[in-house]
Amino acid sequence: MNDQQLLCVRGVGKQFLRAGRAHWACRDVNFDLYPGEVLAVVGESGSGKTTLLRLLAARLACDEGAVHYHLRSEGTAESAKPEQLVNLAELSEARLRWLARTDWGFVEQHARDGLRMNVSGGANVGERLMALGARHYGKLRSEALSWMQRVELDTTRIDDLPGTYSGGMQQRLQIARNLVTHPRLVFMDEPTTGLDVSVQARLLDLLRELVDELQLAAVVVTHDLAVARLLAHRMLVMKDGVVVEQGLTDRVLDDPQHAYTQLLVSSVLTP
Repeated sequence: MNDQQLLCVRGVGKQFLRAGRAHWACRDVNFDLYPGEVLAVVGESGSGKTTLLRLLAARLACDEGAVHYHLRSEGTAESAKPEQLVNLAELSEARLRWLARTDWGFVEQHARDGLRMNVSGGANVGERLMALGARHYGKLRSEALSWMQRVELDTTRIDDLPGTYSGGMQQRLQIARNLVTHPRLVFMDEPTTGLDVSVQARLLDLLRELVDELQLAAVVVTHDLAVARLLAHRMLVMKDGVVVEQGLTDRVLDDPQHAYTQLLVSSVLTP
């Protein structure tokens, strides 16, 4: 892994009004993420992990702290080098939209939320490339076919609408749509939730292969410790909006220090 941070998170927090009172959904979160590294954020429902993910992806504004990201230099993707860390809060809406379409990916928990359901599977993949200026129909279609193969989708379905795909196929299409621009950073929100166990297993294998092959950095939100162990180098454990433990995934899962982490691990191991 590169020794230069890709993402630098310091003191991040977000609060919402609940019954007229301010409630911190997450607070004082700190970590660094490096190129090629996968970080899992785990915790039960309501722990603040999804709020944190949306703060990191600039889908929500921080109420305290800051998220810094290494922007590429101007130039082609092949020749660009990282610049200084910049505060996402200081970037324009246009620049953030550009990052979301090119340098970042966001895999939604429900694949339908991350797809355009009224255009074909191939168009879902190809339109991300159009944000980079691609216009040649033949090349767009060829790239879409290539990515459908990579995520193990039947290429004869390229002109079918995503609504005709199974849930697992929709999730693989969403992954292809996100990775076709070769992003450096991908956010994943419970990517295997709602899928059959056998489909989950193959999807996780596919994600691990693609992350390794493309040397992606990723932040994966999950309540499933097996997902964290399979995909992540490091993990954060959240409870009531606070990070109660973090470290190398195997260390945290095999030797949990915090009582809440111990409870999570034991609940998985207890029949």
